[in-house]
Amino acid sequence: MAAELVRGQNHPLPQNRIEIRISADVPVLTGATLADESGRVRSTDGVVHPGAPALPGIEVSRQAAADHRLAVDLDAMPAAVHRVSVLIALPTTPGGPSRFGAVAAPRAAVTGLDGTEIAGYTLVGLDAESAVVALELYRRQDAWKIRAVGQGYAEGLTGLLADQGLLGAAELARGIEQAVARGLARTVPARTADTDRSRRTAASVTGPDLPGTASAAGSPYDSQAPGDPAGRRAASDGTAESEPTLGDGGRPPAAGGPRVPAAPTSTGGPTGGPIDYTHPQRRQASRPSAPETPAPETSAPETPAPADGPAPPVAGDAAGWSMDERLYNQVWGMFEDLARSTAAYRSAVDFAESRMEKELDQVLSDPRSRLGSAGDTAREAAQARQVQLVDQAQAVLDRDLAQLTAESEVVEPALPPAYARWDSPVWHGYRVPTESPMAVRLGDLHLPESAPLRIPMLVRLPLERGLWIDSGVPDASLFEEAGELRHLALQTAVALAARLLAVHPPGEFGVQVVDPAGAGASAFAPLTEAGVLDAPPATGAAGVTGVLGRLTERVDLVQMAVRGGASDALPPGLDTSRHLLIVHDFPHGFDDRAVTQLRYLADEGPDVGVHLLLVADREDATPYGPLLDPLWRSLMRLSPVPDDHLADPWVGHAWTYEPGLVPSGSQVLQQVLTRVATARTKHM
Repeated sequence: MAAELVRGQNHPLPQNRIEIRISADVPVLTGATLADESGRVRSTDGVVHPGAPALPGIEVSRQAAADHRLAVDLDAMPAAVHRVSVLIALPTTPGGPSRFGAVAAPRAAVTGLDGTEIAGYTLVGLDAESAVVALELYRRQDAWKIRAVGQGYAEGLTGLLADQGLLGAAELARGIEQAVARGLARTVPARTADTDRSRRTAASVTGPDLPGTASAAGSPYDSQAPGDPAGRRAASDGTAESEPTLGDGGRPPAAGGPRVPAAPTSTGGPTGGPIDYTHPQRRQASRPSAPETPAPETSAPETPAPADGPAPPVAGDAAGWSMDERLYNQVWGMFEDLARSTAAYRSAVDFAESRMEKELDQVLSDPRSRLGSAGDTAREAAQARQVQLVDQAQAVLDRDLAQLTAESEVVEPALPPAYARWDSPVWHGYRVPTESPMAVRLGDLHLPESAPLRIPMLVRLPLERGLWIDSGVPDASLFEEAGELRHLALQTAVALAARLLAVHPPGEFGVQVVDPAGAGASAFAPLTEAGVLDAPPATGAAGVTGVLGRLTERVDLVQMAVRGGASDALPPGLDTSRHLLIVHDFPHGFDDRAVTQLRYLADEGPDVGVHLLLVADREDATPYGPLLDPLWRSLMRLSPVPDDHLADPWVGHAWTYEPGLVPSGSQVLQQVLTRVATARTKHM
């Protein structure tokens, strides 16, 4: 089954000889950059493009075309290459589109040599960009993986290549354009009809943040369907105006105010009529078209009318083979929408402030208007314009938040146990599952502008990284007792371990605990009393050594069996189920050998089913110095109290993370663990 990726998601490659197929509705040029372990392209010899279409392990087309097939042999890739970035760009042809926002979104797919699709990615969310890094193939240990990137550049190939660390990016970009221009006679035109694909999409209203950087957020003044937020709203029709809108990169709207376009249709294309800007995986119910009318000068939050407003939200309206997958994709869509809407709002506010400062500087620089009534009038006018722009941005943000809140109110009650909060009614009807879930909820995320709205933080399973619950967050001084924060960290770890046990079938997931000083006995009581641990918590130096030694041996044996293709040669009785190792109070009770083994498990364990959950204060490990820096970096840091330490990969917001704790006084944890223990007993 092919995986449909979202931006930032990765996927393993089952084979090293593959094809990358690019599909677009207009001719595009393709290429790739070969980077080292640090992600830098050392010279122009590391770029494959129409002017130099072949390098060891990869070959691209010499011309622009609507469809491309890139041949990739990762086994033939030089050992120094650790990252292959596949790029798409619009050629600078007279009369051709100059930005991806004016055409339907391209799609990249990774296939086997027989054409079987392994993973695909539709590059939605582009606007002013004319070049984009679509996919990334990267080494992880001895295997290759694919990641959906979607990083766009309004400066075209020059900005893209410069961002890859390439010297002489502008000269190389001109050479590529010249090579494409020489092959224009061979250019394969776009299709005039597209009846076999349902991926009719286009960009959201994102625009470039700053010159020389990738576009990260759109403006709230971009044209959009009423009530349709961020990544799912319609792009503008692209008509030129005497004064550009903020959607053209952070500039003020035209005098008539923001525009409301007609609702997008589902037919047409870049040359044959209106483009369908609907996200292919997040279809909305059809809405009647409305004529394009200017908005009033002072905008207020819109109240959608039942007849012509956005379709009511529906749980599971995203793409997927199962309801769990559809809900997972829908939650990720909500996360992206909130990120982009907030980024657009912040960008508009920053622009309003900078515009007012510029106008005030102009007033102060002119002696004739510095004093007197003329100066006061100019200052008041500048401040009034700033207030108007901020109010308009707030109105659009409020509209987007209202729709996302309505969607959250529908989606949250429909989430399965793996995704649901502990106070969800779904836990009262809990039954031990027969299949493992595709993801698990680690907590909630929110931004300051949308504090009441919580987005579930879902992470794919099996976990690719270990987890670290930081028991020493900066606001620890707010707690009256020094041990209160550590106890909250342990409660967070227990709640997460219980969730992982509850969402896996019996016998497929186990939990082991290392508590050298026994300080966490009371917090671990729900797990020990229910009998769901593989063994009692290990205490003392001997206990630490024993657990780490057994798990290290297991990782070694499974790795050798997998790499040697001899999985059937594993010792009889070796437990190959997935394990979660909870380590409390690190590094107390750890000697140098134990620390080395823990680092080994953090690096190598996830690939063979051993996952680490560290409950620790980094300050306690200060005596080790930089020796443990790789360990902390390899783990995903979580906090036992709300803390804004998580950043998204699109616009870099600092998201506030809230742990998924069991409500005080609730018995749901004991009830769930009792059923898990009963199922484990029957399975043995």
